[in-house]
This record gives sequence, C-alpha cells and structure tokens, in this order.
Amino acid sequence: MADFKVIQPETTYSGSRIEPLRKGLPKTTQSLCPECTQLLPADIFEEDGRVIMQKSCPTHGEFRDIVFSDVRLYLKMEEWTFGDSRGLSNPPVSTATRCPDDCGLCNMHTSHTGLANIDLTNRCNLTCPVCFANANAAGYVYEPNFEQIRGMLQSLRDEKPVAGRIVQFSGGEPTIYPRFFDVLRMARDMGFSHLQIATNGLKFTDLEFAQQAKEAGLHTLYLQFDGVCDDVYRRTRGRSLWEQKLQAIENVRKANLKIVFVPTIVKGLNDHQIGDIIRLALENIECTSGISFQPVAFTGRIARRDLENKRFTLSDFAHAVKVQTGICDPYEDWFPLACVSPFSKLLSAMRGEQTTTLTCHPHCSLGTYLFVDQNRHAVPVTQFVDVGPMLQAMDTLARKTESRRVKLFSKFESWNILRKFFHADKAPEGLTFQKFLQTLQGMTDKRYGRGKLEKQGFTYRTLMVAGMHFMDSYNYDVERVKRCVIHYAAPNGLIYPFCAYNSGPVYREKIERQFAVPLEEPAETAETVCS
Repeated sequence: MADFKVIQPETTYSGSRIEPLRKGLPKTTQSLCPECTQLLPADIFEEDGRVIMQKSCPTHGEFRDIVFSDVRLYLKMEEWTFGDSRGLSNPPVSTATRCPDDCGLCNMHTSHTGLANIDLTNRCNLTCPVCFANANAAGYVYEPNFEQIRGMLQSLRDEKPVAGRIVQFSGGEPTIYPRFFDVLRMARDMGFSHLQIATNGLKFTDLEFAQQAKEAGLHTLYLQFDGVCDDVYRRTRGRSLWEQKLQAIENVRKANLKIVFVPTIVKGLNDHQIGDIIRLALENIECTSGISFQPVAFTGRIARRDLENKRFTLSDFAHAVKVQTGICDPYEDWFPLACVSPFSKLLSAMRGEQTTTLTCHPHCSLGTYLFVDQNRHAVPVTQFVDVGPMLQAMDTLARKTESRRVKLFSKFESWNILRKFFHADKAPEGLTFQKFLQTLQGMTDKRYGRGKLEKQGFTYRTLMVAGMHFMDSYNYDVERVKRCVIHYAAPNGLIYPFCAYNSGPVYREKIERQFAVPLEEPAETAETVCS
C-alpha cells in the first residue's frame, strides 16, 4: 500500500475542507470530556504495544482509555483505506463549522448513508440492563406516528448524490410497533432495496409473525445474540432467552429470511463465547449471513480501573477469534470495512451513476468474509484471494473506467483483470473464479444473492464476521464521527451519525424528548393496529 496513490478529495460537495486521515502514531485529534462533553484536544500514542487516548478537561481533569490493545493491528487498519467520499450535495445542515455541535447531516460530513436506522419506538418487551433506549428507564414513550416515519424514510431517499437504500428499523423493540408490517410495506414501496430490523427475536418465536414479516418485505434480522447459554442472557438481558433464540432461528429459516447475529461483548462476561457464536452461525449457514460483534460502549461514569478492566477493543476481538476458532489470523485476515470502497467505486464507474460507498474511519470496524463449503468448513477470503492487491487494482480500474464511461459488460467480462488475484488451488471446494464473481454480485444485489438463485447455487455460501466498535465519551474521536456511514433519521427531518446520536452529544435524548409523550399516555400509533 505504501507505493499506491490514494485519491483524496479536498472538499465535500458543499465546499467544506476535508482533512485527510492522519496515519501513524503519535497524533492528535478532537475528543470530548466524558463529564461535560466539552470539545477537547486528545493525544493518541503507543504505550506498551497498546494504543492510548489521553485528554484533559480544565474542569474535570485527565482521562485515559485504550483505543486498540494491539498497535500493529491499529496501524494495519489505517493502511487499507482508499480516500474519503464527499458527503451529501444537499446536506440538511449547510452552515456547520464545528463537529459534532451542529449535526444533521452537515456540510462537513464526508460520507453518505450506508445503513440508516429508524427507531419505531423506545418501548420494549425486555428490560435489558445494557440498553440505552428504554421507555421505562426514560420515563416517556417515543413512538413516531406513521406519517412521521414516512417523512424519515423520504429524507433518506432524498439524499444526493446517493439515495439511502438500506434501512434498519430499531428501538426499543421495533416488532411491537402497532403498524410494524405497514411500515415494512411502505419502505419497500418507497424503493428501499434492503429492509432489516434490530430485534431481540421474541416475536419471531411465532412462525406466522415471521412469515408475515417476510411477505411485508423484511430481508434480515439483526438479532440480539450475546451468547449460547442462559447464564449470559440473564446477566446481559435480565432473563433466560436461549430457547427463544433457537426458536427464532428455526422460524427465520422456515420463512426464508436471513439473520445477522449481533452480540454485545463485555470483557469478562461473554467474550469467551465468541468462538461458540461463530460455530453456531456456521451450523446455521443456510439462514445466517453474518455476525456483527459489538464491544460494549460505556454511556455512564466509570472508574478508571473498571474502564481498563472492562474495555474490549477490536484487536481483542480479532485475537479472540483466532484463539477460540483457529480460523482467522489477526494480522492477515482482517481489514477495515472502508477497504471495500474500491469495489463500490468500480460498480459506480461501470454503471455511470454513484452507488453506496462505505468510506468510514478505519478504526470503526474490522472484518472478513468466510467462504463456507458443504461440510461447513470456513475459509477466510484472504487465504485464496490477494485481497490487498485486488482492491488496489479495483481502485485503479474504477478511475480508468469512469474516465471512459464504460458500461458493465454481461457475464463479468470486465472483471477478468481480477482473475490473477484468485488462487483456485487454495479456494474451498467448488469455488471457481466465476462463482466467486457471482458471489460478489450477490453481496451487492439481493436479487442474485438470495431467493431462487441462491437455492440454485448461483452464489457460494459466505459468512461475514465483523467487529463494530461504537464510541463512548471516553474514546470519542471527532474524525470518526465525520466519516460515519451508519445514521439515524429523526422526525425533525435531520439525519445523525450513530456515535453522535447515541454517545457524545447524545442527540437521541433531545429528539426523543422533543417528540415524546408521558409514559402513562398511549402512543398515537396505538389507535391503528395492523394484523
């Protein structure tokens, strides 16, 4: 990557200067005081093989946190980025001068929406100790009415130059929203190509409910999945849930839906079950498309010693996968999510129109794709594809194609330049270069990756395994916020980065209070219940 020239835009579409990603150590960034959320300078440096963030508030003193427990992996993530995007050409907030003070998305934001969240309610049929969105704890009900949800969906579809196309309904528990199926149908009819929900899965223990959700347009469950035994669920969710999780998986299989397991990982509580969760996903590969491990974020005060003892970083996750499964090498098989941007750029260039491009900060995530054979043996894509050189070739090809405005050829002729990076002798059984390309197509277009073509074997079975570390006020980095690709649409017409909505300035609380009703009053949407 050292000799490869990355094309970095100088400004957003709105004309705000984009500061290129600062690589290497030590360096400085802008962070927040965990006590008063005042904007502060922060130093990031190596100490004993770890990456540390340190900052000092004039009022509340010094704060330190571990950003990555492995400096080598931290630096690798930085090397596999291919430049920023230019944000929105029609940002709802066009006059912001300082992040994250005037959010929604603003003229300084460098990304468009990769995954949009819409909270349907803050009510839930669980009372999880680790949850930040709970009506009983908040003392009010936040539950937008049907027309407000239509407006939020429209604000995502109106984004330019790339309209939002993937939406996740969340909460609270979205499945208890009174017009849940109507919302799914509305989003499908508005042109969203992929609908998913962040759910605890309790409603999906009812097969009829799962089938109705499928018929209404649902594609994927982001299923809360903290472990493989009731002891974990009693500690993270307040009750035994293991049998309900298994029943939900079975009903999802019968309804021809997909699942992404979403474990919240707390060091010392369930990090020892990372391997078990991966093995369970492989056992259910027919209906499991991925796992999104999410190290816990600390939203309240925490003592320094407790912070150090409980902090679980993405590098901890990568090493745990190796120790517990033997599948992935921490330094060879993991890449940041932003590394896939050359693939999206190439598709955009060939189609002559921009498509969703994930240009998030390299320290937000890391992941890999496992290709799974008929015996459920998993092989990381990095072990039979020269991923780094292939991405560089894609990025170069995208620039050349864009300049010629070449259309996408049938049967992937235009992708043959990538053949040299594919090693058939190392690939899992039955995976040819042709099927590999078809699988890439299926990842970006669900018409090819699911349904009839999937059953006919058009694509090879894959399992995405990723870690996504959302920030809290202790490890807050404004440069990450500016590049966020996971956003929340709100009833006020604005769109917020995930880590500004749920941490730091916590716009969630402001939005929910603005549009809430007292806890004892029925929600407006309860007037109309859809069967």
